[in-house]
Amino acid sequence: MEGSIEARVSHEVDNWLRWLPRWRPGTHRSRTRLCRRCFGSPIIAAAGLATDVPHGVQHAMSMRMKLIIDAAVDDYTDRNLPLLRHEIRLSEERKSHRPYRPGEGLPPESAGLELDPEPEAGQPFLFTLGELASQAAADAAPPPPEPLTEEEKQAIRAEVKLADDYAKQIGKRVCVELAHQRPRIQHGVSTIVEPQIAQLLADLESELDSPLWPGG
Repeated sequence: MEGSIEARVSHEVDNWLRWLPRWRPGTHRSRTRLCRRCFGSPIIAAAGLATDVPHGVQHAMSMRMKLIIDAAVDDYTDRNLPLLRHEIRLSEERKSHRPYRPGEGLPPESAGLELDPEPEAGQPFLFTLGELASQAAADAAPPPPEPLTEEEKQAIRAEVKLADDYAKQIGKRVCVELAHQRPRIQHGVSTIVEPQIAQLLADLESELDSPLWPGG
């Protein structure tokens, strides 16, 4: 991985700030499911985005930091964990046979989000992207690999633990650097996000006070 973690975090915060003016408040029906990547995330807390910040803004930051952590762990795995590296490559080869992968190749701001909206009572979907992807994966699935021996399983578990521990170390470094970047992040939120929310609330209030509103 090129550059230090600190430099990568600063670079991705730059990218997030360039994206931020394109963010718009959502006006569709809100979701009831919590985003497992953002809710309670130490990365979101370190960036100062844990309170009164729309999820789309949080998610864009979270996924950009995930790029840094994933790249660092991939590099560590390639250099130090041959068994895990081999299993990952086998998994990637199997995935490459899937003809339809709607969740891949998305920009960081959209990656990791639910592919389909939540269903509404009495209004079933004709199809969902998740169902199409699952069907395509089942139709194109290659033969399963040879089963691992118990010794191989134990060795891979040990390497997975090493990779997890390394990911936690990188995550802590990312959080420390995000805390240093917090003034820039907060300035972006206060100058770009908060005015849009204030305008949205003002528009809603004016509509509720309209003489055309029932009972007005």
